Amino acid sequence: MSGALAALTLIRKHWQLGLVAFLAGLCLVYRGERDAARQAHSTEQTERKAEHDRADRDRADQERGFAQRQASGISILADKLAAREPIIVHSTNTVREYAQTDAGRARCLGPDRVRALDTYLSALANPNADSAPAGSRAEAVPADTDPAPAGR
Repeated sequence: MSGALAALTLIRKHWQLGLVAFLAGLCLVYRGERDAARQAHSTEQTERKAEHDRADRDRADQERGFAQRQASGISILADKLAAREPIIVHSTNTVREYAQTDAGRARCLGPDRVRALDTYLSALANPNADSAPAGSRAEAVPADTDPAPAGR
C-alpha cells in the first residue's frame, strides 16, 4: 500500500502537470483536425475554381458560336437580297417602260388615284385615326373622274 500511497501523493503534488499534458494532447488532436479541414477546404476551392473556369470557357464557346451563326445568317441574307435586286430593278424598269406606252397609260392608275388608294388602305389598317363616326354623312363620297382602266 505504500506504493499506492506514494503514487497518490505524487499525483496530488503534480496534478497541474497532468492537466497540462492532457490539454497538450487535445491541442495536437484539434490541430490535426484543423489541418485536415483546411486541406479539404483548399481542395473544394480548387474544384470550384476549376468548375467556374470550365463554365466561363463553355460560355465563351457558346457566345463565339452564336456570333459565327449570326454572321453566317447575315451573310446568307445579304446574298439572297443581292440576288433579288436585279429582279426588282428589272421588274421596276419593265413597269415604267410599259406605263409609257399607250396601253400602259390606260391600265395604270394616275397619281391622284394611287394617293386615294393609299389613303383608303391606311384607313382600313387604322380605322380609329381621324375618321368620322360610323354612319355619319359628314363628307360626300368623291366622284371618280378617271375612266375605268381598259381591259378589266
